[in-house]
Amino acid sequence: MTEPPTGTGRMTVQGLLDESLMSGARVVAGTDRLDRELTWVLPLNEVLSQHDPLDAVAVYARPESLVANGAALSALTARGATTLLVDGVVPPDLGRLPTGLVVVELGIPVGFAALNRLLAERALSQEVHVMRYSTHVHASLAGLFHRGAGLQILVREVSNLARNPAVALDARGHVVAHTGLTPETLAPLADSVNDMVAADVPAAERRSDGHDTRIQPITGLHDSTWTCVASAIRLGKSFEGWVVILVPDPHPGSHDLARYSVLTEQATAIIGSEMLRQRSVDEAEERARGDFVQALLHGSFSSEHDMRARAEHHDIELDARFGVFVAPGVLPRRVDNPTASMVRLARYAAGVAPHPAVHAYVTVIGDVLVVVRTLRSQDGPAMRAEMDEYAQAMSLELERRRGLRAPVAYGRPARGASEVRESYREARVALGIARRLHRTGATSYQELRGFTVLAQVAETEQSRQLVRDMLGPLRSGPDLLETLSAYLSEGGNVNATARVLNVHRNTMLAKLDRISRLLGMDIRVPENQFTVWLAIRLDLLDEVHSAIDREASFR
Repeated sequence: MTEPPTGTGRMTVQGLLDESLMSGARVVAGTDRLDRELTWVLPLNEVLSQHDPLDAVAVYARPESLVANGAALSALTARGATTLLVDGVVPPDLGRLPTGLVVVELGIPVGFAALNRLLAERALSQEVHVMRYSTHVHASLAGLFHRGAGLQILVREVSNLARNPAVALDARGHVVAHTGLTPETLAPLADSVNDMVAADVPAAERRSDGHDTRIQPITGLHDSTWTCVASAIRLGKSFEGWVVILVPDPHPGSHDLARYSVLTEQATAIIGSEMLRQRSVDEAEERARGDFVQALLHGSFSSEHDMRARAEHHDIELDARFGVFVAPGVLPRRVDNPTASMVRLARYAAGVAPHPAVHAYVTVIGDVLVVVRTLRSQDGPAMRAEMDEYAQAMSLELERRRGLRAPVAYGRPARGASEVRESYREARVALGIARRLHRTGATSYQELRGFTVLAQVAETEQSRQLVRDMLGPLRSGPDLLETLSAYLSEGGNVNATARVLNVHRNTMLAKLDRISRLLGMDIRVPENQFTVWLAIRLDLLDEVHSAIDREASFR
C-alpha cells in the first residue's frame, strides 16, 4: 500500500538543519522558533531590491554583504522572513541581530545554489509523496464506487484508511452514513461537528489548493475531547455536505493530520457523487410512488392485478384503513422548481404526528398537496377523531412552514384501497368549499352537511337551470354577485354589509335595488334570499365537481 504523507507537507527550519548539507551549522539566534515553515530561499541582494512579502522564506547572505546592508536587516522580519542563513561566520562588528529571525551560521561554506536545490528537491519530493497517497485513496474509493458499494461502504473505507471513525453529513448537517461510533457517542459528536462547520472560516485559513478543510478540537460524550477533520463536499457550485474523520485524541501528530486532510479531501468527490446518485434514485422512487398514489386517488388502474402488483412494489397494504387529506399548495415565495418544493412541503406535512404503525404517502396534483395516511383506529368515530387530530396538526405544520393559514380538508375514512377514490373526491369538494368560504384549519366533508345534501342534486339539469336564472343576470354587472354574496353572508344586514365591502350605505341600497330589478324579485324578502343562497351554493358545488372531473380526465 502507498505510504501516507510523512509530515505536514512543508519543510521547517529544524528539518533543514537535519540535512547532511547543513552539518556544522550553528543556530545563533531564535532557537525557540525552529518549527517555523520554510518554502524557499532567496539571496539577500534580491530581497533588498524588492518589496514583496517574505512569508516562510529563508534569506541567504554572505558575511561581507551583511556588513554592507546591516541597517536593512531589521526590515526582513516585518516582511515575514523566517530565517537568515549566513554562509560563513557572522561578522563580530555587525551589531545587534534583528529580533524575530532564526539566524543560522554555516561553519562550512555551502553556496546559494546548493541550498536552493536542496529546498526545491524537498518540496518536490513532498508534493510527489502527497500526490501518490492522494491517487491511492482516490483509486480505492473510486473502485468501490464503480462497483456500486453504496454510501455506507465508502464511509467505512474512509474509516479503514484513517484507522478512526468517519462520518458523512448532508447539506443540512444530517448524518447520512457513519462507521466506528456507537449511537450514544455519535449524537453529541454530530452536534459538535455541525457547530464547527457552521462557523464561517476566512479563505486565508483554508488550504491554498481550494479545499475547504477544517481541523479543530470538538467535544464528545462526557465532555471528551476529539479532533475533527472535515472537508466540504462541493460539486461544481453546489454544496452537498461534509466528509469527516473523528480522532479520539486532542493532539494528534502533524503527520496524522496531514494524512487525514488528504483522505477527506479525496473522499469528497466520490462520496458526493454517491450522494447525488442516491438522491436521484430516491427521487425516481418517490415519483413512481407519487404516480401510484395518484392512480389510487383517481381509480385509474388497468386492472386489479396491476393495482396489487404496483402496491406490492411500493410496499403499500391495500386492505388497510386510509385517511385522505388535501391542502392548497401555496408557497410563501417564488421558487425555481415549485413542484419539487410542494412535494417537499407535502413530505413535511406527512411527517407530523408520527407513529410506528402509521404510513403516509404524498403527492401533488395541480396546486393541491395530498397526503394518504393509514389509520390505526378501527371503528368509525375513532377513525374520524384520528383524522381530525392529524388534519389539525398538518394545518399547523403548513402554517409554520409557509407563514400562511390554509384549510386542510378530508372526507370519510376509506376502508381499503377501493374506497380511497371516493374519500379523495369528498376531501377535494370540502377543500373547494372551504377555500370559497375562506375557512382555515381542519375541515371535514361531514362538517359541511348542507353542501353534502346539495351535492346529490348539484349536477342535475334543474339545479343548473336555477343557477342560470338566479346568477346569470348578475354576472353582467361589476361586483353584483360579490355584493349579493356578502349581503347574504351578513344575514341581510345592510349596514354590516356596507362595512364589509367598504361602501356607503346609500351605495349599498342602490346596488340591492339594481339586483332586485335584474332578478325580478325583491332580494330583501327572506324567501327570495334563500332561493339565491341556494343557487350560489349549487354553483359553487358545480365548479368544484367540474374541477375534480377535469383533473381526473388528464390522468
